[in-house]
Amino acid sequence: MAKKHDYVQIHRIVLEPDARATTIPDDTRSVPLEMWVKGYLNDETANIGDEVSVITRTGRQVSGKLVDDASHYTHSFGNLVPELLQVGDQVRSIVFGEGEK
Repeated sequence: MAKKHDYVQIHRIVLEPDARATTIPDDTRSVPLEMWVKGYLNDETANIGDEVSVITRTGRQVSGKLVDDASHYTHSFGNLVPELLQVGDQVRSIVFGEGEK
């Protein structure tokens, strides 16, 4: 179960196949346009499959179906370290003078 402010991943269908542009290739047009987004959970709690809202690292609010409640990068650098996300925000604040997130 994910809790508010956990870093999670959501999924949403942006366009169904029949709503896609006719100018794109047939094999592309035959499948939905999908979106996967990572962000901080806005809901108090959520389970995999729940419709939720997240705030992305760039500050956008996006909704979709919760697909990963322990989101991490899958490259060889290992699991997500939440403290490093905060460090990045602090560095940007110091360098660019923006408010902390």
